[in-house]
Amino acid sequence: MMAQAGVGRRAAVFGASGGIGAALVAALAARDDIGAVVALSRRPRAVPAGKVIPMACDVGDEASVAVAAQALGPVDLALVATGALTLPGGAGPEKTWRSLDPAVMAESFRINAIGPALVAKHVLPLLPRDRPSLFAVLSARVGSIADNRLGGWHSYRAAKAALNMLARNFAIELARTHPLAVCVALHPGTVDTGLSAPFQHGVAPDRLFAPAQAAEHLLRVCDSLAPADSGGFFAWDGQPIPF
Repeated sequence: MMAQAGVGRRAAVFGASGGIGAALVAALAARDDIGAVVALSRRPRAVPAGKVIPMACDVGDEASVAVAAQALGPVDLALVATGALTLPGGAGPEKTWRSLDPAVMAESFRINAIGPALVAKHVLPLLPRDRPSLFAVLSARVGSIADNRLGGWHSYRAAKAALNMLARNFAIELARTHPLAVCVALHPGTVDTGLSAPFQHGVAPDRLFAPAQAAEHLLRVCDSLAPADSGGFFAWDGQPIPF
């Protein structure tokens, strides 16, 4: 889809200071069909003059998202690369229901589902109506209910499942006004970042991706998507994942 659109399009990456987010910014900036990349994070980094435009945005604060969206203006491609598996304070994914803590659950939902939903609320209206566009959120395969064979990780799984449902809901609503747009959830695989570092044991070397590899995979999937795919959940290799 992306490769068929025109030159000079505007992209936005939320969570641009993270491992995958930063790699997506770099990969998009290297593309000839992208004219500008707005890199949004809580503490934006200064960058040399070029395609990348740093901008402050805290996806957990709706006022911050609204201000950023107003400054962002029309955008052809928006990627939300935020999320957390181990939460502030060191709370990791639960292995049993006996470990459930309401505060930890609420924080996981705030970071992994509510934040991206707030971005969608304010950014989906910025997509063009007369040409292809894409809005994608980074989810995780463990958020698939149908694919769940191991259990555990209750808060994270549930928050990502909620995010997948939100992406489907947004796609249905978006199609009414933006028939050429695509809204999807994407699973990047296991990426060698701080988020996955404590959980990489047992991951095959060819299934542990560097952030730059993950960004390449994700953008390749984005290139392949069409409006008929909107509302779907896709893995890094382009394969659909059941909800």
